[in-house]
Amino acid sequence: MKSKWKKPLLIMVFLFSGVTGLFASDGTVIDTGATAWMLTSTALVLLMIPGLAMFYGGLVRSKNVLGTIMHSYVAMGIISVLWVIAGYSMCFGGNILGGWFGWNPDYFFLKGIDSSIMDAGIPEYVFSMFQGKFAIITPALIAGAFAERVSFKAYCFFIVLWSILVYNPLCHWVWASDGFLFKLGAKGAIDFAGGTVVHISAGVSGLVAALYLGARRGYPYQVIRPNNLVITMLGAGLLWVGWFGFNAGSSISSGLSTAQALVATQVAAAAGALAWIIIESTHQGKATALGFASGILAGLVAVTPAAGVVQPYGAMALGMIASIVCYMAIMMKNKLGYDDSLDAFGIHGVGGITGALLLVFFIRPSWMADAASLAGGTWTVWNQLGIQALAVGIAIVYAGVMTFILIYILNKFIKFKSSEDDEMAGLDRSYHGERGYGMLNPS
Repeated sequence: MKSKWKKPLLIMVFLFSGVTGLFASDGTVIDTGATAWMLTSTALVLLMIPGLAMFYGGLVRSKNVLGTIMHSYVAMGIISVLWVIAGYSMCFGGNILGGWFGWNPDYFFLKGIDSSIMDAGIPEYVFSMFQGKFAIITPALIAGAFAERVSFKAYCFFIVLWSILVYNPLCHWVWASDGFLFKLGAKGAIDFAGGTVVHISAGVSGLVAALYLGARRGYPYQVIRPNNLVITMLGAGLLWVGWFGFNAGSSISSGLSTAQALVATQVAAAAGALAWIIIESTHQGKATALGFASGILAGLVAVTPAAGVVQPYGAMALGMIASIVCYMAIMMKNKLGYDDSLDAFGIHGVGGITGALLLVFFIRPSWMADAASLAGGTWTVWNQLGIQALAVGIAIVYAGVMTFILIYILNKFIKFKSSEDDEMAGLDRSYHGERGYGMLNPS
């Protein structure tokens, strides 16, 4: 072969082999750009769980730091296994039992999706693992409400049952193509990345658990100080970074909607953080680091359901409003005296409700025009607000009632709240036989 033909032929062979690698066995084209972004998003959402562990871990007393961090990490193990066995099938399979949850035999142990490529152009394996990270972080969020006073064994059993009976049905109703909230109204209940499925369900469940268990011993008369706000701030930073995968990844694409969600996420977090420290400075005379971190989370939580449908100014407004509402909720908690240890309800529950409802006032005109077209006439903000309110109400009632039932039953077999001796000694020593810090007298 003459040398002048070698280079063109090698290029053609390389290109042909690359193109053929883009097709599944059934001829479906794989979008490598979208797949690369979804792989990145999956990793970013997983990063949020160590971020949450650090955020929560720094806020508790030093004798409970490892036990609190373990609440997040053990969810990574337990829920990952459950998700592969049955969680993905229950969430995204076809309706069974009247649509309470879904089921697809091919999704059982993920055994039937080896070569499945979705319409979005990504392997279904990637989508299933991306969604699995949401299933992991949701029960981990609940743990913040009853931190420092729950039995580790009881917590493990609780998140198994809660994932199966609360998270999976809610996920199916909102995100599965045949879920009743997905099909409600013109374009369904808007929950772009988990305001209803993740934050409202976790926040309400945390509040119910905190009220059922009662306060930590000594609360509110004993001063309970964070052990390490530096760790908490680092955790907040990791959560902010990971949230780009959480929200922008929920576009299940790599295009315009991805960019829109990414921008909304950034500006909502920034606006929420600034609003919180302005409120603190006005109300208490100081802008605290913990307040800044709380504002970040309030903004991120509020924009989560809205990230795909609002413009940047709307995301900023949601972030600021959420900070105001969440700040007031925490002040009210202090007055009422219930012990939501790390403000799981005050930020995730209240922020999720705020974002899910108020997003309707900032929806893109193009989205509303599409909704009106699908509705065969007009579709107003008030029409969508009704849909949102119904979805929020269902999530609150279902998560709250089911959580109460699960804890009540579980408490009959395994004492849910730590014994007084275990709580006073600390979760680290009582349940893990370890200490987070090399201190003689952790408190």
